[in-house]
Amino acid sequence: MRLRETATAAGMIRVSGPTLPVVVVCNSILDHRALRIEYVVALRAFGDGALFGDVGGDGPPRVLALHGWGRRGTDFAASLQGFSYIALDLPGFGATPAFEQPQGASGYAEAVVPVFEEMAARPILVGHSFGGRVAVVLASRYPDRIGGLVLTGVPLLRGLGSGRPRLGFRLIRWGNRVGLVSDLRMEQIRRKHGSADYRAASGVMRQTLVTVVNESYEEELRLIKAPVHLVWGSDDTEVPVGVAQRASGFLKEQGVEVTLDVLAGVGHWVPTEAPSALRDAVEQMLGRP
Repeated sequence: MRLRETATAAGMIRVSGPTLPVVVVCNSILDHRALRIEYVVALRAFGDGALFGDVGGDGPPRVLALHGWGRRGTDFAASLQGFSYIALDLPGFGATPAFEQPQGASGYAEAVVPVFEEMAARPILVGHSFGGRVAVVLASRYPDRIGGLVLTGVPLLRGLGSGRPRLGFRLIRWGNRVGLVSDLRMEQIRRKHGSADYRAASGVMRQTLVTVVNESYEEELRLIKAPVHLVWGSDDTEVPVGVAQRASGFLKEQGVEVTLDVLAGVGHWVPTEAPSALRDAVEQMLGRP
């Protein structure tokens, strides 16, 4: 896809291309100036219309990108520019409708499988945060179909950061399970003390969020065969860099080739905060023999 950049007096760069239907706005940093960048991208349906995603480049896509919770595939517009790729809107986000029933990362992974029919053999999976959970499940279940993993900000292992609820909340949750605390009171407590993602979600998506945040992926990591490139922000408070360091060691113990890049001064949102670093990791993975 050939793009055209136009600087405006307001400090905006408008990036556009020929006859493409969707405009996505993301934040970026260039020459230490905060800029708003608009990318015009193509949106396609996959899996008989069950999924939608951004497509770019020529030829069979070699990269499949999976976004974080509450985001959409266009988060990868800057980092994947020039590659042949598909960046999905996962179910419940962007243009893709939610599942009828709550799902964990496993359910999301199975929903993504039909997209492989549209791709080159052994594509690279790029996963940010929640999307990385899905990528890991895919790589563990279909090792012969995956050429490599590029992961950033993915809560792969439990036990670091704020992943475990406080004791008081766990006691109240236990009380709810045994009938001592009503469902209404439990919901009021969750709304008051839950994460921003929890408060923003509702219905099936809220139940899905509760499911996935209680998952851990040691078993899936043991089954991964493809090389893994971890790209992490040093200032990530959502999923601290210690998670990446532990996951790197865990994978190396399984004989997996692992690279870990820690980006100084970058937080959780690597696809939009540091797209060039993510792009470099993808390029390295694509360049492997």
